[in-house]
Amino acid sequence: MSKRLEGEKGDIVILGVPFDSNSSFLRGAAIGWEALWSFINSGSSNWSSEDGIDISKVKKVKFLGKIKARDYFGIEDEIKEILKKNVKIISIGGDHSITLPILRAFSKFFRNIEIIHFDAHPDLYEKYEDNPYSHACAFARIMEEGLARKVTSIGVRASTPHQKHQAKKLGVEFIPLEDLHLIFKIKFENPVYLSIDIDSLDPAFAPGVSHPEPGGLSTRELLDIIKKVKIPSIIGADIVEFNPLRDINNITSAVVFKILKELISKFLQKSEN
Repeated sequence: MSKRLEGEKGDIVILGVPFDSNSSFLRGAAIGWEALWSFINSGSSNWSSEDGIDISKVKKVKFLGKIKARDYFGIEDEIKEILKKNVKIISIGGDHSITLPILRAFSKFFRNIEIIHFDAHPDLYEKYEDNPYSHACAFARIMEEGLARKVTSIGVRASTPHQKHQAKKLGVEFIPLEDLHLIFKIKFENPVYLSIDIDSLDPAFAPGVSHPEPGGLSTRELLDIIKKVKIPSIIGADIVEFNPLRDINNITSAVVFKILKELISKFLQKSEN
């Protein structure tokens, strides 16, 4: 698929956000974009989604490469410039802290954003290791700044008492793993942004993460939610926390590519409605 310097109106653009300086434990997520492209170019898998779309032949899907922001706060400005072209963006991270500057940019173009958040962790710390911009704090900042009307978190299984208190305080809803069907009963009425932390999956399915947490979603459960959840308007998404330095036999690379294909398919379907 050819790379473009910028998208055009109506495009679905894919870009890398190679940043992991706000990771609290291990580095490596910053090179997730390069590892994904290496896997894609290996020829191990094709570009067809499960509904039969050959994404490589869809002209409106554009790959812009990685952003050139020199620091964390520069991410917002670069995303904002791309959004001026009236495109949809799927970002490949990077640690989960990138979602904050990305949502800051999106909030300049969309109101009342609703977020579906897949994660083993709530990322709701008021501050973590004296860093308010840690990847463990991203959704606390998002809600405090009014960047989202609602956050629905799926896959959370490592929430501390502090973060549970934060969830109640900030209005974040958890969907218990034993009650995944509840996500299909939620009525989303505003623009929806999807944020997918790869550690929402059980490490048996995605070992290439910095914070593996047993007992998570299966790849099939995550894909089914993406494919079947009813969303009137999807405006953007990110896939974060893929750490190829922790991967085994490219298992997680394959999973990230699979998720990316099904996300693109979801975007294409919504753009046709």
